[in-house]
Amino acid sequence: MRLFKLLVFSFMLLGLAACSKPDTTAQEAENEEYVTIKPYFNTDWAMDKLWDDGLAEVAVYDAERVVYGNKRSFDLTIITVKEDFNKEYNVKTDDYKRDDLFPVMKVNQFCSIQTDSYPYHYLTSVFIRREQPWYLHKLTTSSQEWCGNTFKAITRERNFNLYYNSYFDGQGEGNWQLPNTLLFEDQLPYSLRALKFQDGLTFKADIAETQQTNKATQPKEYKAIVSTIKSEINNKAAWQVNVQLAPGKVNTYWFATEYPNILLRQQTWDGRTLELKKISRYAYWEGN
Repeated sequence: MRLFKLLVFSFMLLGLAACSKPDTTAQEAENEEYVTIKPYFNTDWAMDKLWDDGLAEVAVYDAERVVYGNKRSFDLTIITVKEDFNKEYNVKTDDYKRDDLFPVMKVNQFCSIQTDSYPYHYLTSVFIRREQPWYLHKLTTSSQEWCGNTFKAITRERNFNLYYNSYFDGQGEGNWQLPNTLLFEDQLPYSLRALKFQDGLTFKADIAETQQTNKATQPKEYKAIVSTIKSEINNKAAWQVNVQLAPGKVNTYWFATEYPNILLRQQTWDGRTLELKKISRYAYWEGN
């Protein structure tokens, strides 16, 4: 009987030890998903006190994009600001006393594109973990035009879950599961700002095509090659980042060499261009 009790007690101790053994933290697990690209990014990039001033960076670009077979000129605005999310609703919190908060960088991209008959509107919201500038936490994007509207949301579960609701026949409503190691093209104007810039830097990354469209089709995934070289824009030094998605498909980004490494210019293989027109910091949500 005494031996039985001793064995039971021993198994209880082993169970307690197993329970008290620290599991891999969520942070470590997240890092493991991007083990091949993490070394090329500066994890402290968004930790600068600049982003704690309560203001948003508002950058306005002269832009072009092909719609209905023709190049259309318009303004595109990129808003970058720090926010606190809560885990319960996975959105910006209104209650800063909650115990489930975590910081993200919100990057909103908005434009209105006039066509021959009516305008197109696009709004894309990208949410990146503040301490992990490569790590997409959530993405939503919508398009509105006179024929209808389309909405897509990418959230991180075991994999990325892409939910869509499209007005196009054959699409309608549904979702896809995507690898959790993907970078999305729509996050690159932000994430690439945090590269450890150096001449000749080269690495591979899995990248999904832009979701800023009015259709909901399963995203193409590319085995891309990212490389950086010294360059200049308007006689000023810049870092040029080339993202080769596939042969003949190269997207190029130019970033300022000084922090916070604002995106100065963008050119993509499918005819989308951006050229910085003006930039400022202010609380755009006030006074309305």
